[in-house]
Amino acid sequence: MSQHLTLALAQLNLTVGAIEANTDAMLAAAGRAAEQGAELVLFPELAITGYPPEDLLFRHDLYQRVDAALARMAAASLHTALVVGHPWRQDGKLYNAASFFYQGQLLGRYFKQLLPNYGVFDEKRYFSAGDASCVIDFKGHKLGLLICEDVWEPAPMAGVSAAGAELVLSLNASPYHRGKAWIRESLLAQRSKENGLPLLYLNLVGGQDELVFDGRSKVFNAAGELTQSLAPFEEQLALVHLAGKAPVAAEIRPALDPLAEVYQALVLATRDYVNKNGFNGAVLGLSGGIDSALTLAIAVDALGAERVQAVMMPFRYTASMSVEDAEEEARHLGVEFNIVSIEPMFDAFMGQLAPLFEGTERDTTEENLQARARGVLLMAISNKRRRLVLTTGNKSEVAVGYCTLYGDMVGGFAPIKDVPKTLVFELAKYRNTLGYVIPQRVIDRPPSAELAPDQLDQDSLPPYDVLDAILEAYVEQDKSLEELLAAGFAEAEVRRVIKLVDINEYKRRQSAVGPRITPRNFGKDRRYPITSGFGKINW
Repeated sequence: MSQHLTLALAQLNLTVGAIEANTDAMLAAAGRAAEQGAELVLFPELAITGYPPEDLLFRHDLYQRVDAALARMAAASLHTALVVGHPWRQDGKLYNAASFFYQGQLLGRYFKQLLPNYGVFDEKRYFSAGDASCVIDFKGHKLGLLICEDVWEPAPMAGVSAAGAELVLSLNASPYHRGKAWIRESLLAQRSKENGLPLLYLNLVGGQDELVFDGRSKVFNAAGELTQSLAPFEEQLALVHLAGKAPVAAEIRPALDPLAEVYQALVLATRDYVNKNGFNGAVLGLSGGIDSALTLAIAVDALGAERVQAVMMPFRYTASMSVEDAEEEARHLGVEFNIVSIEPMFDAFMGQLAPLFEGTERDTTEENLQARARGVLLMAISNKRRRLVLTTGNKSEVAVGYCTLYGDMVGGFAPIKDVPKTLVFELAKYRNTLGYVIPQRVIDRPPSAELAPDQLDQDSLPPYDVLDAILEAYVEQDKSLEELLAAGFAEAEVRRVIKLVDINEYKRRQSAVGPRITPRNFGKDRRYPITSGFGKINW
């Protein structure tokens, strides 16, 4: 293989189910790539349907539209080869496929061999596994095809190497979580090096419900050295030049700061959820606390200030500093800001409930009524102005149920749902390095729900640094009570946290979806029964 070849990596933000729009986007990218001299354009895994299509794959009418899209892609390949991911039915089975079109013809079709069925992945629910390598001779270059999980284990790439490939093209939809970028890059370098093959790794970008795809497509030479990388968390069309067998060195994007990485993931997820679902903008309750402050900053960075509304809903327990801090942040960010007291609503509720509550003591019922009054106001604004309500709860609160069902949990998207409280503080400080928007007092003051006089979160919960450490071990790592105690955590705190996590599964099932940024979120990653006696022995 001595000829030069110019390929294009189309790192696109696609929408699940929007088959025609996705095809339009790919054809537009192919046109731009051809104008820049590309001879072949690579698109992501399942690009035609978007990823993950989930049970859309059970719909028979899906495949008529997929077939029509593939016909359009084939017709557009007269002068530029197109490699596209899509579902494919054959011999009574469904495959996760990649098709190679050139000059209007299908030159080859590859079926994904390794189907992930763990964490957020359910591919064995839908697809059958392929059992053969695919190598295509294109302009004197022997190009092997792989799809996502195929590069995470040695066998598929070894197989395509044995089949004669001189360059590997990998189509991917690999979702983000903290720490994954380094793991992914190290593994890809290893695959290239152990097979002595250059690897072009193209990843999807964009938010899809709770998943965030970070892009960061990469090119490796036969020695496993990184020679080119694409942008994180944004679309990019990039040319890759081959001189003989070797990719020509090009731009390598610097690694993101860990906090910048998480923040960009949250912004992208929020933007795509609001826009892809057709909302005019977002509205949220701005309490003067750090969670809502961070959520507001994310919303503005995602959508622009003109599409975000913040509502302060004070009550008799709301500190004056909370109102002041909320006003200051809204002013810094330039959003529409309203103050609506919940006193009249709360009093009306209590008046109606008085006969039913006669002879009872005040408890969390009255606290929850405050949160639910706020939820009613936010949902009314959402209905009237078609703005999505963003809930502001963090992972620590969601884990232990420190939130009110149908109250502060009201909403359609939860930007910081998978962000532990300790990380909330770090992200708030990080955001202020980009421009001061979150008042320092909000970061410094002890967290409080302000549902009772002089209330603090730490009255009901362990210190957040302790809580988050226990939660990471119990929720993300499945550590047992005995393992947690052996790690040095206090038994009383561990038992208390375990109980809170276990008994609040019903709340989490009813919570808004939010972006996954940790290796294990409350969502697709962690599927526990609501009715269960398993953990009671540890309470």
